[in-house]
Amino acid sequence: MPFITANDGTNLFWREWGEGAPILFLSGQGCGSAMWDYQFAAFADHGFRCIGLDRRGHGRSDEPARGYGHDTLADDIAALINHLDLTGLTVITHSMAGGEAVRYLSRHGADRLARLVLLAPTTPMLLKSDDNPDGVPREGFEAVWADWKRDYPKWVEDATPSFFAAETSAAMMRAAPRLIEASIPVLLACSRSTLAEDFRAEMRTITVPTLLIHGDRDVSAPIELTGKPSAKLISGCRFVTYEGAPHGLMFTHMDRLHADLLQFMRDTRSSAHRAA
Repeated sequence: MPFITANDGTNLFWREWGEGAPILFLSGQGCGSAMWDYQFAAFADHGFRCIGLDRRGHGRSDEPARGYGHDTLADDIAALINHLDLTGLTVITHSMAGGEAVRYLSRHGADRLARLVLLAPTTPMLLKSDDNPDGVPREGFEAVWADWKRDYPKWVEDATPSFFAAETSAAMMRAAPRLIEASIPVLLACSRSTLAEDFRAEMRTITVPTLLIHGDRDVSAPIELTGKPSAKLISGCRFVTYEGAPHGLMFTHMDRLHADLLQFMRDTRSSAHRAA
């Protein structure tokens, strides 16, 4: 099985499917690369090389006791991109991974990227502060973390309906817990890292063509707190709101999402060629 070794010796699992221009899919917190199975199948059929990375502590990657800050996670992404010598790359992220991609750009530059897609990101800043008055008080996160430490399966079961849509099949919802491929300590470490970050300054420096898609029924990363301010910070960002879409829009709005992603890649192809 394909593994790479991170800077600190952590073994990271990656996988790929298809041939053609590369797309790197980065998963939300707790999920391994298997969460993108439907996208792997669809975009490989459209002539793309689909690549997924299991974040450290997730899926088949090693679970070290440290290294869950965004600097290290971004360096892990860089290790994979460099190992595979990827260029003209499309990076598609979900939730927490949006911040990892932003940090990758600020630490490693945009030379290898053709475009960036942020799906339901948790950027630019979650924690309430004097200069972020619309953020979430730390006590709110502490309460969620306490639930995780007490009965995580129940928390997942209770949260599953809001991750999907009312018309989502019962079978799809039953499969949702299998998307979680991380331990409680890793989940806590990632969540605490995400809460501690302020990406606002970094997002103002993004120059690659960027598409941000967010659902207006997202309760995990409410659009007013995350999607809208993120789009305003990125120069030239193409911002699309999916009416009625939840956090799991890659499952509930699959056909529309795939069409929008393909259109964005077509529209930005000329600029990617000029950059190369």
